[in-house]
Amino acid sequence: MSRRGLAAVASVLDQAASSATNILVLVLAARLSSTSGFADFSMVYVAFSVLLGLNMAYVGQTVVLEKDERPAAACRSAAAFTAAASACAGAVLVLAGLLLPGSPGRAFLALGAVLPLVLLQDVLRYCFSALRAPERALAADSLRLVCVVAALAVQPAGASAGRLVLVWGLSALPALALGLWLLRPHVRGARASLRPYLQRGHLGRRFVVEFAVGNGSSQLAVLGLGAFATPLAVGALRGATTLFGPLNVLFTSAGAFGPPVLSRLGGKRATVRATALLGLVLAGLGAGWAAALYLLPDRLGRQLLGDTWGSASALLPATGVQYAVMGLGTCALLTLRVLNPRATLSLQIVFSLLSVALLLGGYALAGVPGAAWGLAAGSALKAAAAWWRVARLRVPAPCQDSASPAAAATA
Repeated sequence: MSRRGLAAVASVLDQAASSATNILVLVLAARLSSTSGFADFSMVYVAFSVLLGLNMAYVGQTVVLEKDERPAAACRSAAAFTAAASACAGAVLVLAGLLLPGSPGRAFLALGAVLPLVLLQDVLRYCFSALRAPERALAADSLRLVCVVAALAVQPAGASAGRLVLVWGLSALPALALGLWLLRPHVRGARASLRPYLQRGHLGRRFVVEFAVGNGSSQLAVLGLGAFATPLAVGALRGATTLFGPLNVLFTSAGAFGPPVLSRLGGKRATVRATALLGLVLAGLGAGWAAALYLLPDRLGRQLLGDTWGSASALLPATGVQYAVMGLGTCALLTLRVLNPRATLSLQIVFSLLSVALLLGGYALAGVPGAAWGLAAGSALKAAAAWWRVARLRVPAPCQDSASPAAAATA
């Protein structure tokens, strides 16, 4: 296999390791916690997911996509900015934790304390990608997976959310140390500068907008349910989506590695044919995975999610429909990303906000199951609108720029 092929395999495996870490963290936390304890942990983890996505959009994608003549300096700058920004965000979380009462306050306090560790460890993945050394990211993320599973597995049953968050965050230290050691030969002698991240026109600002409307808005809406409705709703929704974690790996991989392959197919017809077929496959996998989970005996389900299984399993039909239509929607956005990257932002804004409205409206009408069906309806409408946009798209000639990194990041 060529070096390029090995790098692609390492990138896929690294994405799988990172996704597996997120899945197993939630599974182990659910097994160790009571229903209310997992609800508190889920609220904190949703907040972390939003901060992780913002850092990925503002720093990580910029490092990978911008053609910097000095990648070593860019990587050192990215690490320095992440360390500074996460320290500031962590201080805000510590303050919020001191103001919030009880278990949620202690959990947010713990997140603030460990946030710089976990965000800095994550941003190293993008530095290694920019340096064309994904095998080093894979080594660090594999160690992260082993350490976090081992650390959480030895925690006592009934451990508080604050303790689990603290253990989860501190378990990133070995992977962070390994990542910095592996990065050092590449950045030795380079100087870090925070100025590019503070300048007007920084590329990451566009990515932050797309993340905010495409993913962050729904995450914040779920977090809002915990603040204004009940934390148990967050635990149930988070538990249900955790069970579909393997599909998230497939969706992410399709978006990351699809554009270079599709750009070589030629014109619109060949591209649409390929993405439509892929969408049907992903939708079928989503429906099949949902059916398998729905038929899972309660005994096995409780081994996965502990006390949270009861509330999460009731949401499986709605979450299964959501992931089935997400497979179709992912491939529609992938088509637009290749043929006309500028066509995706308006879709993301309109239908992500609509999904939030449907989530909150569904909860108001029918509680947590209504919220889950609201998310499913939002995903279905977004997929339908994206394919409608694909059908109306005029592409007079094969898109010459579709394989560019900037094009691949705009969906």
